[in-house]
Amino acid sequence: MTVRGTRGPLRRAALTLASALLVTATATACAEPAGGPAAAEAVTTSSTGPPAPGTWRLVLDDGFDGTELDGRTWTTCYDWNDDGCTNSGNDELQWYLPEQVAVRDGELVLTAERRETRGSDDKNYPWTSGMISTGRDHWDGDPRRTFTYGYFEAAIRIPAEEGMFPAFWMMPASRYTPPELDIMEFLATTERVSMYVHWNEPDGEEARQRGTYGPVDFPAGYHVFGLLWEPDALVWYVDGVERLRVTDTERIPDVPMEVLLNLAVGVPHPPPETVDTARMSVDWVRVWQQPS
Repeated sequence: MTVRGTRGPLRRAALTLASALLVTATATACAEPAGGPAAAEAVTTSSTGPPAPGTWRLVLDDGFDGTELDGRTWTTCYDWNDDGCTNSGNDELQWYLPEQVAVRDGELVLTAERRETRGSDDKNYPWTSGMISTGRDHWDGDPRRTFTYGYFEAAIRIPAEEGMFPAFWMMPASRYTPPELDIMEFLATTERVSMYVHWNEPDGEEARQRGTYGPVDFPAGYHVFGLLWEPDALVWYVDGVERLRVTDTERIPDVPMEVLLNLAVGVPHPPPETVDTARMSVDWVRVWQQPS
């Protein structure tokens, strides 16, 4: 069930893997690496582009050049921005603020810091962090960019520190989930990426399907995470290789969605006391669509 929380709708984190609502999916295109985590040296940050035939147009292409975030494309909070924001539905430890978002040396850098911050919800948060979204500046505003179907791809280097929850995902322009498309999430691990689709069953119950890929030493370098979203299929890619496919059309959203990248903290466990900061870096984000 999705509800609006103190500062916005509840995003249900995919944490209870044994839940009856969870359908676990395995990789579909390539076996996972044998033994320990695979090294990252061979990974390239080059875009693979849309993996399906068609007349594709590049409709979003941000390489984070210059020294400032492109405000025409991105905002630095959720749609319920009020001098910052958080995701209360996940019991996250951070309050998002724009100063935790930086563009430098051709990268977007989201920085989480152990620094107590007073939120506009009158709660104290032990961490502050950064995020970007193609959504609104505030609840009653208009989204900057929304997308229905396409190929979504980003080159991302996740932090190595424990207790972080980096994500590249999509939520409806309606501001309520589900549906939800998680292109990549790292929950309690830096070696295994999770990929999810969330939807509502006919009885209103939320359900989700999960795929994973790993072990890989993801913090050692950039990796390219992609999602092909079409009316009859959802296909996830890691470094250009298919890792999960969903073809049940009851699970595939058909509504405009916003693109988000964030570095949350404390899901499912708080960082150890020895961790005071962490960074998530993004080399580029691209979206392709076909003419309607």
